Amino acid sequence: MQALRLIEDDHRALAAVLHGMRYLVRETRDRGAPPRFDVLGAMLYYIDAFPERVHHPRESEYLFRFLRARCPPAAPIIDQLEEEHRAGTEHIRALEQGLARYQHGGRTEFPAFASAVEAYVAFQHEHMRREERDILPLAKQHLLPSDWEVIDAAFTGGSVPRFGTDSPENFQKLFDLIVNLAPPPIGVGPAHA
Repeated sequence: MQALRLIEDDHRALAAVLHGMRYLVRETRDRGAPPRFDVLGAMLYYIDAFPERVHHPRESEYLFRFLRARCPPAAPIIDQLEEEHRAGTEHIRALEQGLARYQHGGRTEFPAFASAVEAYVAFQHEHMRREERDILPLAKQHLLPSDWEVIDAAFTGGSVPRFGTDSPENFQKLFDLIVNLAPPPIGVGPAHA
């Protein structure tokens, strides 16, 4: 059941990025800190590249598919989570557009971007909580060892070439870049750009 640990690790990494994004927005809004477009852009890229293009497709294709077959009563929550995966893509586009408008349109575009960040962070936290509270325990209870072999292989990179060439190392490098760009207390980068 390596996949369960990896899913939880992915959730913690995403939660850290979300916390950092929310922190930067609040620093700008509440303290007048200059915008950190470099960090915000890296964070948005991470959110789009990893959870949306790798993590969620693996959950849907492997974990959810096996769980749906082994535990039919889980179908409604799986359907809801898959709908949230689709909605997440729309949220990401709104964040990207909001950041571009803010970066190129100036301060008057900040409130809309800040609102999009707050909405996405709340949405994603609730989504992760639902998966960890509702789906992971059912998976532990209902999936067979043979199911876990396939799921673990998918989450450890053993059988997912169609999900792209991005390796866990590339995502770790991107996460490290975010940490190195982000100012304290969320990262180790410079306090001001």
